[in-house]
Amino acid sequence: MQCMIVVGMPAAGKEIAREYATAKRYPYYATGDIVRGEVVKRGLEPNAINTAMVSTELRGSDGMGVTRLVLETAVREGQSPVFIEGMRSWQEIELIRQHGQALVIAFLAPRALRLARMMARARADDSESGFDARDRREIAYGTAIPIALADAYVLNTGTIAGAIRQLDEILSSIA
Repeated sequence: MQCMIVVGMPAAGKEIAREYATAKRYPYYATGDIVRGEVVKRGLEPNAINTAMVSTELRGSDGMGVTRLVLETAVREGQSPVFIEGMRSWQEIELIRQHGQALVIAFLAPRALRLARMMARARADDSESGFDARDRREIAYGTAIPIALADAYVLNTGTIAGAIRQLDEILSSIA
C-alpha cells in the first residue's frame, strides 16, 4: 500500500489534500473525522472541549489509538494509493510504514493566517479563545516532529489552487 501521510497544524490547509484526493478518486482517511464522529455518537456537544477530551481518550495511552483505527480501515479496504491525515507523532508514521510505502507531506501556514482560516471555516470545535490551547495540545502530542521530518512541504499562504499545484508537483515527482 502506498500512503500519502498528511500532517500540519490546525487550519494549515490539510483539507486541500482531501479535496485533491477526492478529485483524483483516492481514498482519504482522517483521524479527526473519527474523533468528530465519536463526539456525535456519544451525544456530546461538538465543541472544542469535548472534541479535545474525546481525541485524547481515543489516542490512548500510547497516542496511536485513532491512527490504528484509520490504518485498519485503509488496510482492510486494500486500495492504493491512499491519503491518511492526522498523525501527531513519528511513532504513528512508523506504524503506517509497517504496512507499505509512505510519503509524509506537511502543510505549513503562518499562525495568524491559520487563526483567520479557522474562524472563517467556523467548525463547531474551532474557537478563537481555544486556538492557543489547541496549538499547544497538538505540539504536546508530538505534531511538530512529523512536520519537521516531512518528506515534502506545501507552503499554503496563497490560493487553494496554488496549494493544489504544489501538492500535484510533489506527487508527480514520485509517480
